[in-house]
Amino acid sequence: MPFIKTRDDVAIHYNDWGTGKPVVLIHGWPLSGAMWEYQSLFLASKGLRVIAYDRRGFGESGKPYTGYDYDTLADDLAALMEGLDLQGATLVGFSMGGGEVARYLARHGASRVAKAVLVSAVTPFMVKTPDHEDGVPRETFDEMVQGLLADRPNFLATFGKKFFGAGLLNFTVTNEILQWAQNLALQASPKATLDCLRAFSETDFRDDMRAFTVPTLVIHGDSDTTVPIDVSGRAAARMIGGARLIEYGGAPHGLFFTEKDRLNADLLSFVNG
Repeated sequence: MPFIKTRDDVAIHYNDWGTGKPVVLIHGWPLSGAMWEYQSLFLASKGLRVIAYDRRGFGESGKPYTGYDYDTLADDLAALMEGLDLQGATLVGFSMGGGEVARYLARHGASRVAKAVLVSAVTPFMVKTPDHEDGVPRETFDEMVQGLLADRPNFLATFGKKFFGAGLLNFTVTNEILQWAQNLALQASPKATLDCLRAFSETDFRDDMRAFTVPTLVIHGDSDTTVPIDVSGRAAARMIGGARLIEYGGAPHGLFFTEKDRLNADLLSFVNG
């Protein structure tokens, strides 16, 4: 089982499939690199090298008590990039993982990066503040913390339904997929789950957006109620010079599954284009 050690000696688990241009898949909260199952198989079969890793505290990676701020998480990504000596990589960040892409570029530059993709990403800034009136009220995230502390399995089961768009007219996600996602989420450290919730909701990436000096694709569902498109996808596309925004009509947050065929095609076209 392959691991990379971070600068503070945390073991980061990853899968490395296929050969060709490297594509690094960075998972969302509260899942693991296994969420990329359908993208990893597809992209590797199309002649790309696909690396999907588990963020510290999640999946099969080490679960330290601390280190869940974005500077540390970006340095973990740098350890992976350097350890595997990846060159000309496309970084694909889903949801929370979009923050890692932004902070990595800001802290480590784009010398190893050819392109970037933000999928349902939390960038540039989630929470509502006096200078960010369009953000999500802090009380929303406080309630999520309380739900996790009170009954983590129940909270994750309820959250998973919203994540995949339950209530939308086109909702077709099976109970088995919902259970699969919950199982991935329950693998995570409770501390990592709580700390990363605060990190992705409160970290301001607006300054980091200037670091996107490579071709960038932004993909977001316009029915995403977990990370609303106006405060995230549309805002990010405006702030990144030359970024291309693709809006998936009627798509929820978890479009890596609900729109997997379209997402796979868009990723392949962008990486090879």
